[in-house]
Amino acid sequence: MRFFQNISIYDGYRPRLDDLSGSGSGYAVRLEAFLHDRYSAGHILKPVCDKDPEAFLAVGNDATLQRAWAIEHGLPASTPLSEIMLAQIEEHRAEVIYNLDPIRFDNEFVARLPSCVKRHIAWRAAPSPHENFDRYHRVVSNFPAILRRYEERGFRTAYFFPAHDPEMDEYARQAERPIDILFVGGYSRHHQRRAEILLAVAALADHRNVRFHLDRSRLTRLAETPLGVIPPLRKHRRPIAIRSVTQPGVFGRALYDVLGASKIVLNAAVDMAGVERGNMRCFETMGCGALLLTDEGRYPEGMVSGETLITYRDATDAATCADDLLSHGIELCGQIARRGHEMIRTHYSRERQWQVFLGLCD
Repeated sequence: MRFFQNISIYDGYRPRLDDLSGSGSGYAVRLEAFLHDRYSAGHILKPVCDKDPEAFLAVGNDATLQRAWAIEHGLPASTPLSEIMLAQIEEHRAEVIYNLDPIRFDNEFVARLPSCVKRHIAWRAAPSPHENFDRYHRVVSNFPAILRRYEERGFRTAYFFPAHDPEMDEYARQAERPIDILFVGGYSRHHQRRAEILLAVAALADHRNVRFHLDRSRLTRLAETPLGVIPPLRKHRRPIAIRSVTQPGVFGRALYDVLGASKIVLNAAVDMAGVERGNMRCFETMGCGALLLTDEGRYPEGMVSGETLITYRDATDAATCADDLLSHGIELCGQIARRGHEMIRTHYSRERQWQVFLGLCD
């Protein structure tokens, strides 16, 4: 089966990828740097990871990578990214497409796919009330409630999940974990509940090693410059307690590094998830052998409070729970973290993920 996968990257990751691949690098060098760095590896399917010649990976919103491919294949550098991807699909003679960016590469794009494509599957783990995915054979994610909303609109859906990256096992074996409590994620004033949780946990920094790696919104970055004294911007500034424990966002193996150096990793879902849980940080935390401390809700199979993770009720409970575990339950932290890692490694293996995907293609 000739398989084509498209994945997109955050703007905040591009500078790191530029540094890893070097300026002026060709397509193969930049793609290899991307794959080695393990960015979003849980979503990259087995044939791509195995470098199967029948598999092709596009990073569809990385203009540097895509235009390098275009130039090497005789296309003008000004070719639109959607046209480049269509050329890649045609040149690869892809039979199945798995697209993790169906907002950018939408119904109109699917309608223009070459005739060699027999199946097209889209990952979408967020509500998109104004988007139409009816040309995709399947819309998939690991959030059943979101899938039900798509089904109600007439789209075909299926449950699918991220996989454990075996490269994480090395980080999981680390015995020295100097960071007591870690949080990695986005921050904006729209994440009000998350902000409350972070503020409560940041207060532990007077006696704990607390570290946040925050990917700030554009307005938050602007508000924390001297312009932040302007009243409309002031509300976007982060509290001093949060800023004092915050470092820049981390991606790829830099994310693995800090997860592998942490005893407890804090997770805080955003409002769009409702009561369902299972974002990528859950898979990454357990994959790297840290204890996942996360908010109450409905979790995917194998993620059970008290067995493979610990849940909290609210911001106060999150801070109290973390502090108590570090004071009196450090052995329990290790036991639950090890069970969590073993569960993720076996139940969410890349081999099982691929077999489930093949079933979606039938």
